Amino acid sequence: MVAVAVATLAVVSLGIAFTRLPLDWPLGGLYVRIMVTTGVVNLMCILVWNPKLIGRRAFPGPGTKSWDWVLLSLLGPAMVAVYLVAGLDGRPWGSAGPDAAWLVGMGLHVLAFLLLTWCTAVNPFFEKTVRIQTENEHRVIDHGPYTVVRHPGYVGFSLWLLSAPLLLASRWAWIPAVLAVVLFVVRTALEDRMLQAELPGYADYAARTRFRLIPGVW
Repeated sequence: MVAVAVATLAVVSLGIAFTRLPLDWPLGGLYVRIMVTTGVVNLMCILVWNPKLIGRRAFPGPGTKSWDWVLLSLLGPAMVAVYLVAGLDGRPWGSAGPDAAWLVGMGLHVLAFLLLTWCTAVNPFFEKTVRIQTENEHRVIDHGPYTVVRHPGYVGFSLWLLSAPLLLASRWAWIPAVLAVVLFVVRTALEDRMLQAELPGYADYAARTRFRLIPGVW
């Protein structure tokens, strides 16, 4: 479901810049196809392994933290801006085809997709907003990617955002992409503090799994 939402965002945002497609910016069209493909695969995986998550992500639940609404109001425009800026700035391949930067971006994108799909497969509480899901008997998830860092989903989102300027060949798109990643880091810190204070067992989990996003760093 995560990747489907991301794919929709990409299609809508890139559509605004479609005056350049497909004649001199084939990367845009290719990116949309990649996003739609990974989105469909992600959705199929959730339907198989964690179907309850689809309903839980459909609408924001009660008790969403007020600071999260503020962050989301900033994150949304920043993520859309990645595509809008890339649509105006992205350069064509030319006759040489994809370069090394594009291949690195594709590697980051695949890694992000795999990580996000893994998170949505094992975490039934992977909702869109930050809250304690009392009605869903919210509990600590400490298996799968959550044995490595406490917020692997945000790692996946960050890798996806950082792959976009490379896949779309846009230097200027790095600005909103990095801004969005910074906002995810802020969200990670606030969510982690909330969980340690309000979710039973999370403080013990945090003591076992020391790092929030980057092993050995933070």
